[in-house]
Amino acid sequence: MLLKRLYDEKLAQASYLIACQETGTALVVDPLRDVGRYLALAAEEKVRITDVTETHIHADFVSGARDLARATDARLHLSDMGGADWKYSETGNDADMLRDGSSFMVGRVRIDVLHTPGHTPEHLTFLVTDCATANAPIGALTGDFIFVGDVGRPDLLERAAGIAGTKETAARDLFRSLQRFKTLPDYLQLWPGHGAGSACGKALGAMPSSTLGYERLFNWGLAENDEESFVRQVLSGQPDPPAYFAMMKRINRDGPPAKPDIPPADITARELASELAHGALVIDTRLGADFARKHASGSINIPYTKSFLTYSGSILPYDRELYLIAGNDNADSIIDDLALIGIDRIGGVYSCRSIDELASAGVAMESTPQLTTDELKDRLSRNGQIVVDVRGSDEWDHGHIPGAIHIPLGSLESRLDEIPGSGEIAVHCQGGTRSAIAASILQKNGIAVANVTGGFREWEQSGGQIERDGQGHT
Repeated sequence: MLLKRLYDEKLAQASYLIACQETGTALVVDPLRDVGRYLALAAEEKVRITDVTETHIHADFVSGARDLARATDARLHLSDMGGADWKYSETGNDADMLRDGSSFMVGRVRIDVLHTPGHTPEHLTFLVTDCATANAPIGALTGDFIFVGDVGRPDLLERAAGIAGTKETAARDLFRSLQRFKTLPDYLQLWPGHGAGSACGKALGAMPSSTLGYERLFNWGLAENDEESFVRQVLSGQPDPPAYFAMMKRINRDGPPAKPDIPPADITARELASELAHGALVIDTRLGADFARKHASGSINIPYTKSFLTYSGSILPYDRELYLIAGNDNADSIIDDLALIGIDRIGGVYSCRSIDELASAGVAMESTPQLTTDELKDRLSRNGQIVVDVRGSDEWDHGHIPGAIHIPLGSLESRLDEIPGSGEIAVHCQGGTRSAIAASILQKNGIAVANVTGGFREWEQSGGQIERDGQGHT
């Protein structure tokens, strides 16, 4: 048996290729939309992809399972669990629908199916047995059920997909799934679907794999044996799910659209100037400091960093065309990354050698004022500065600047009417990145704003006053 892990750093997501080298056949589990990476790996290992599956209906990326199965003429295996309220609605005429206790062979590798609801109602875990050498599983592909050091969050169906009243039931399902899974042998290797940085859990570890015995000892979710205590812990402190998770759930349940065959066009500075003049949505992917110094008036800044997809999915619309300002050497990567979360409507890409080229083409330019925490303290003491906090709800609950207005970044565009209309707004997040994005959104909408560069982290470290549960603290 051959096992290969393909890891995408931007999504903190793992897919797997499991092959029987004797027969040259292979299974791919939880593929992304970029199916070329799996075709290339199969060619490199001299195997043929004959089977494709996924552990559950994903929330953080567009699934490539259906596309990969079509591209390779492979058997598609999908969960038939989950009940009427949440399960696949479009599976293809010949998909193999899996239930608890199902199994299938990939050459001489046996895949046994366990229904492990909790993170989602339809979630499956796959036990893998190399029948050429053993008669018991060597490992389990756990998807978003068990991670290294954590377990899958059970609140996404309610908070992201909008299925009200499901998170406590899901938490109890997750507890029971864990109790059942804990009866398996300690030596069982665990191959999870995500690593550190994913929003599918609270505190995922960075190690690529673990064993059930290790997790039984050191993973809080497996160590907890009291159901009520488990439910309280697993539901508390969960970060706000990125706004695009709701869209991903629906797309992956109903069947993703085909990926565009033709890449977006390259456009000139003058063409971008014309689009801006006609109110186009323009995303500047340069680093925040560069954007703050000078940028096209009316553009929004989402820097092309490790968190680019999280921020893009949180604020970009799926029903509107957008234009990109990209660096000379990363335009293709940006387009490919956006496609992973289903953002395909890109009208054109301007490869920016110098932002001054846009100014020469007639684009109005502006900068974004920056504030230190000391300057913010001074403003608050003198004139009652309006402060907008764009962090998540869990961060706000931990502590916030007294009197601040709380609007998470993903909600900012739809809640602009909550921001007072007089004077310059000071906007902050935890460290300065999200607030820089928020400042660009506010500027685009004609609101005078300054970005607090050090964020709440620096405010707290400098001894600034903090409010928790209505009580002020220093």
